[in-house]
Amino acid sequence: MAMNMDGNVSKLAAVVDAENPRRALPCGVDDDDDLSQRANWLRAAVLGANDGLVSTASLMLGVGAVKADARAMVISGFAGLLAGACSMAIGEFVSVCSQRDVELAQLDRDGKRGGDEEKALPSPVQAAAASALAFSVGALVPLLAAGFIRDYRLRIGVVIALATATLAAFGCVGAVLGRAPVARSCARVVVGGWAAMGVTFGLMRLFKASGI
Repeated sequence: MAMNMDGNVSKLAAVVDAENPRRALPCGVDDDDDLSQRANWLRAAVLGANDGLVSTASLMLGVGAVKADARAMVISGFAGLLAGACSMAIGEFVSVCSQRDVELAQLDRDGKRGGDEEKALPSPVQAAAASALAFSVGALVPLLAAGFIRDYRLRIGVVIALATATLAAFGCVGAVLGRAPVARSCARVVVGGWAAMGVTFGLMRLFKASGI
C-alpha cells in the first residue's frame, strides 16, 4: 500500500513539473544572479539621482548666496543638470565599454564568443542613458522647488527642505537594497548632502561679503 502511494506521488510530481517548467536563463546565470544584477542597477540609479540632487542643489544655493534673483538660480541649476547628466553618461559609457572589452576578451580565450554569455553583457548605451536619466531626475527636485517661489528666504528654505526629504528617501532605498541599517544610511546621506550644500553656500557667501 505504501509503495503504491509513493508511486502515485512520484507520477503526480512528474506531471506538475511537466506542466510548470522552470524559466530558462542564459548559461551560467541563475535566479540569484539575475536578482543581484537588478538590485545593482537600481542601487546605481539611486546613487545617480542622489548625485544629481546634491550637486544641483549645492550649485543653486551657491548662486543664491551671491544673487537673490530666482532666474539666476534656476538657470544655474539647469546648466548644472545638463552638464552633470552629460558627464555621468559619458563616464558610464566609457566605464561599461572598458568592462565589456575585458569580458569579451575573456570569452574569446574561453571559446564562448557569440553565446548566451555575450548576450548577457551590459549595454554601454543603456548604461549611459540610465545614468543620465537618474542624474536628471535628482537634479529636477531643487529646480522645481526654486522655479515657482519669488521670495528669496522662502525659496532657499524650500530647496533645503525638499532636498533633505528626498535625500532621506534615497538613503532608505539604498539601505533596503544594500541590506544596511535604514536609520544610519538615511543619516549618512542627509548629513553628506547638508555638508555639500552648507560648504557651497557658506563659501560663496564669504566671497560676496569680501567683494571678490
